[in-house]
Amino acid sequence: MILSIESSCDDSAIAITEIATNKLIFHKKISQEIEHSIYGGVVPELAARLHAEALPKILQQCEPYFKDLKAVAVTTAPGLAVTLIEGVTLAKAVSIALDIPLIAVNHLVGHIYSLFIEKEALFPLTVLLVSGGHTQVMEVKGLTDIKTVSKSMDDSFGESFDKVAKMMGLGYPGGPVIEKLAKEGDRKRYDFTVPLLRTQKFAFSYSGLKNAVRLAVEKAEKKDYKDIAASFEHIATKHLLHKLKKYFREHPPKNFAIVGGASANIYLRSQIKDIIKPYNATIILSELQYCSDNAAMIGRVAVDMYKKKIFTPLEKLEIAARTEIL
Repeated sequence: MILSIESSCDDSAIAITEIATNKLIFHKKISQEIEHSIYGGVVPELAARLHAEALPKILQQCEPYFKDLKAVAVTTAPGLAVTLIEGVTLAKAVSIALDIPLIAVNHLVGHIYSLFIEKEALFPLTVLLVSGGHTQVMEVKGLTDIKTVSKSMDDSFGESFDKVAKMMGLGYPGGPVIEKLAKEGDRKRYDFTVPLLRTQKFAFSYSGLKNAVRLAVEKAEKKDYKDIAASFEHIATKHLLHKLKKYFREHPPKNFAIVGGASANIYLRSQIKDIIKPYNATIILSELQYCSDNAAMIGRVAVDMYKKKIFTPLEKLEIAARTEIL
């Protein structure tokens, strides 16, 4: 079995995955949403202190499996430096104590592998990653063959939801709150402009839309917030669809997936399914419980890395907070 640790942001998580079967033997995650909600977003130093408390407590529950562990995996990039170091420190301690090798996992590869928890991996794959920190499209041919073909020029899809929620005073995290509010609103009430509509550049941008929403919120009454939320969600999603449609004309997908925390958005999922139909492509979605950050996805990557003998020596295991997939 492999023990995996995730601490890239505000979720403390540990999982144990069986190498031979990909079976998830153990998985526990402790969220910090309540602690950060009063600040309207993640406070890195607070998150690090909470990880230092939560991770050892979860690890204690894994003790019955220690004798069966063949490796320990940990997220090393990208993420918040002060929170990543908590996971890495614990992973090093486990590696030394049990005399097992270390596996350094890229968090974004983890999101791709959230599709394959307790399953065999399926490639090639065109992936849309939408989260609080990233919006990008990747062509994935395998574990070590991943190419980013487009990404956001500024704010990410998920980040824009959080910021719009903050503008309305709705708390953190903003994605689920805006999604719930949008269900009650009129998507056509506010005619926000679709970002980068008249450019052929295959990229994403949410700063302009975010500013347009801010101006609308400043003039609106609270009873209008549901219409603003609905209109924002509609245009934010339409922007993704517009760019994907152009990309698909030249690069028709065989297998297409949406991953990341924001991939749990039901409106986005339904709209993506519609634009995929003409290509007769297989669409793959993570289970909702594995869309957000978790250790199960890190463990699933680690299984394939273990089989390929991709290990990191103890002295070379370092965090790389800003690292992205090339």
